[in-house]
Amino acid sequence: MMVSRRSLFAATGGMAAAALLHPVSSFAASSGVSPEMLKRALAALDKHRSVIPTRDTLAIADFSLPSRTPRFHLVDVVSGRVSSHLVAHGRGSDPAHTGWLHQFSNAPRSNATSAGAFRTDGLYVGGHGRSIRLTGLDATNSNAESRAIVVHEAWYVSPEMARTHGALGRSEGCFAVASSSLPEVLAKIGSGCLIYADKI
Repeated sequence: MMVSRRSLFAATGGMAAAALLHPVSSFAASSGVSPEMLKRALAALDKHRSVIPTRDTLAIADFSLPSRTPRFHLVDVVSGRVSSHLVAHGRGSDPAHTGWLHQFSNAPRSNATSAGAFRTDGLYVGGHGRSIRLTGLDATNSNAESRAIVVHEAWYVSPEMARTHGALGRSEGCFAVASSSLPEVLAKIGSGCLIYADKI
């Protein structure tokens, strides 16, 4: 998928507002990313640009969509290319396991997904294998580090799971992706990038 380079490249210069004009509609139509989510992500990139050293790629987690849908979008700001992946939400955000995120939470032990802007802070190997540390940059996700909210792969995230059950499994608030998606996610947003999570 492609997006107008002009529409996104402005964000790398700290002028995300310039990217919110007409080309956003073209981007949304061609990539499946909602124009409102793109606007919010670019605004977050501009707001937090002083602490986001790598601004040529960002990720948008659109939790307006059900978990069976590829809703974790990796956006190459320079080329305009987008790749979309499955991502699970937290069990505390969907207690009845409907496949839809119903609520965000930043509270410790909530097992919920948090909304807002996150910075990726490098790779490590933990209980889920290769993972990406995250720092929450907003009041809505300020406990991300203490809650150990990270990006990792999980067995319960896969196209087969989505087809068979109509929904993915749930994490404890982490961005859990499919093992097939992990190499690209690690390579593109492993350190110093923005992940923006929200729903409309």
